[in-house]
Amino acid sequence: VVQLTCHCCYLYEENEIKLLTAEIERLKNFGCLGVSPSLEGLRDENAKLKYRLNFLQKSLQEERSKTAKSMININSCLQEIFGAAIQAAYPDLENPPLVVTPSQQPKFGDYQCNSAMGITQILLKTKEQKVSPREIAEKISKNIPANECIEKIEIAGPGFINVHLRKDFVSKQLSSLLMNGVQPPAVGKRKKVVVDFSSPNIAKEMHVGHLRSTIIGESMCRLFEFAGYDVLRLNHLGDWGTQFGMLIAHLQDKFPDYLTVSPPIGDLQAFYKESKRRFDTEEEFKKRAYQCVVLLQSKNPDFIKAWELICDVSRKEFQKIYNCLDITLIERGESFYHEMMKDIVKEFEDKGFVQVDDGRKIVFVPGFPVPLTIMKSDGGYTYDTSDLAALKHRLCEEKADILIYVVDSGQSVHLQTVFAAGQMIGWYDPKVTRVAHAAFGVVLGEDKKKFKTRSGDTVRLIDLLEEGLKRAMDKLRDKERDKVLTAEELKAAQTSVAFGCIKYADLSHNRLNDYVFSFDKMLDDRGNTAAYLLYAFTRIRAIARLASIDEQMLRKAAREEVLILDHEKEWKLGKCILRFPEILQKILDDLLLHTLCDYLYELATTFTEFYDNCYCVEKDRQSGQIVKVNMWRLLLCEATATVMAKGFDILGIKPVQRM
Repeated sequence: VVQLTCHCCYLYEENEIKLLTAEIERLKNFGCLGVSPSLEGLRDENAKLKYRLNFLQKSLQEERSKTAKSMININSCLQEIFGAAIQAAYPDLENPPLVVTPSQQPKFGDYQCNSAMGITQILLKTKEQKVSPREIAEKISKNIPANECIEKIEIAGPGFINVHLRKDFVSKQLSSLLMNGVQPPAVGKRKKVVVDFSSPNIAKEMHVGHLRSTIIGESMCRLFEFAGYDVLRLNHLGDWGTQFGMLIAHLQDKFPDYLTVSPPIGDLQAFYKESKRRFDTEEEFKKRAYQCVVLLQSKNPDFIKAWELICDVSRKEFQKIYNCLDITLIERGESFYHEMMKDIVKEFEDKGFVQVDDGRKIVFVPGFPVPLTIMKSDGGYTYDTSDLAALKHRLCEEKADILIYVVDSGQSVHLQTVFAAGQMIGWYDPKVTRVAHAAFGVVLGEDKKKFKTRSGDTVRLIDLLEEGLKRAMDKLRDKERDKVLTAEELKAAQTSVAFGCIKYADLSHNRLNDYVFSFDKMLDDRGNTAAYLLYAFTRIRAIARLASIDEQMLRKAAREEVLILDHEKEWKLGKCILRFPEILQKILDDLLLHTLCDYLYELATTFTEFYDNCYCVEKDRQSGQIVKVNMWRLLLCEATATVMAKGFDILGIKPVQRM
């Protein structure tokens, strides 16, 4: 039953192998292995079947090998076990509630099944049977199938089923983790995920408002990639529209030889503000700006060149930020979808969804009061048209199984309207394809208002990162790390702390809420911060090193040693380590990354409890010489560090060996 979760998605291939094998035998008996020319077609058929059989057997073997190395999601395994028990106890019950959660207190076991209360209500409503939850819990317990993970079951209170795990099962899973590394649980068919995130505007600098989308989107991509999905990371740049008319007109005036000499635009933000001021105050300039838009959209080569120059300047500035934060993106801005917009308007017209309102072409979507404007009265397209074109391309051309937009909460109604329009016109079925808006709140200053500079301007993201580097170095020097680290180690610690703390401060908050940006809090080495976790990680890694135990010795011990989990703190740590897959599965379902941060903090504090109570390395009190190394405990240290390292990687945080 425990293995069922991992292997159920391959049952189809196993059945097909059986059918193909039987078919080959049938063809053999029919004589298709003979030499008669009249049987050539049968021989071809036999060859195809054999090829398919070999392919499936090889594929199944590879998947089984991968699955054998995967970390088991214990919660999912227990759900399979209790699902089977409930089915056996109440075969007539349709979709009974299946609730399995980790126990909050050790005296209540390791996990709890709380399904009995829900089943009581269902029996009362559907069958008018009044049965106590405790009686139901007892019936479920009697039908638990044989398995390798449950030691014992106890019924507590009104009908809670407390589950105690077997120590040899937990020990075996920890050994597998140490030998194979942190391998994701099997996910079945490899699905394609498209994530739209970051998305700054050309000619405008990235500001603190872009921080959340960039950090959250990157982390989501890393998680889906680790879980085995095919991930496409898209940067939906604002690189098209009427604002380019004024920028090109201003470029022509300021750098008339821009076609032959590359214009030295140093400060694109200032350049944008100058062109905007002229657009608002000079009528002649405004007219020329509109003409520039027409010429750009008609693909005039000189105007395309001007547009590309402006985009390139922005791109270089954006890349500085992406390099600092270790962000990987494929640029696919609004201009990419421009040629598709005409067909989008036609498709909605052909299907009778378009209404004309004062010259505009609009689309009303059921359930949404504000229509989408897909063409302006002057024949131009809008953000609505662009977003519909992007949605269709991602669904119909990229064949996305999962599509995630990491965009601020203020765009929620707009995006939900666009998604509903895509459903209405038949681009996707929400039961088959998951299209989600991963919304997030705003970044606040310590005054609980929108994060601004003292002069009231939006905080530039590059300034924020530079300030983070400065403060991280100050913190390290306060702790006198500059006296014990080499210059190279100090620099690595500075960037690790600075950018790690900025990312973690964002990701550790529920993305749906606003959060207060505070360098003092995020650099604090106490509490749920990156500074604390990074320091805890370096300490864990140092334990084996200081005992002169290298990686090769740890690998050998992982193969040969049995992890003893007799001490309550060893047992608590071992179980905590193995909860990693269920944490990741929860985030894949709800896209809330703060759950991973909470888990890493819990893991670090659980490790501290273990380390304070269980000697890993025993030393002579007088001489300080090592007299005994408890290798199974060093292996628990290694397993903790291995899981923390993978958690950091998903969050985009780079730990260092020395801090």
